[in-house]
Amino acid sequence: MYQFLADVVVVLHFAFVVFAILGGLLVLKWRKAVFLHVPAVVWAALVEFAGWMCPLTPLENWLRMQGGGSAYRGDFVQRYILPVLYPSGLTREIQVVLGLLVIAVNVLVYWYVFVAKRKARTFS
Repeated sequence: MYQFLADVVVVLHFAFVVFAILGGLLVLKWRKAVFLHVPAVVWAALVEFAGWMCPLTPLENWLRMQGGGSAYRGDFVQRYILPVLYPSGLTREIQVVLGLLVIAVNVLVYWYVFVAKRKARTFS
């Protein structure tokens, strides 16, 4: 049961990362998503900029150890995302770039939602 719960934490963690990066797109259809998305972006960027470990990582490790497995070193991004994106390990520079990427993607989306889209309505 613990291994299953650890896997659920990984899926939720991954969903949160995707939501933080691309969740601004939900605002295109559902404006109220901004109230969930902006705090998610702030948290994701803060974790990357500060070099913190998300609290879900120790929870996953604890669940794995309770299930007879072993914990891993590093954080979620280092363990699950970077091996897919990059062949080498997580560095401080990559963390900063990931944090900036989260902010940049969402600034562009929100600019489109709240500025460009409004201007387009004005001219039509």
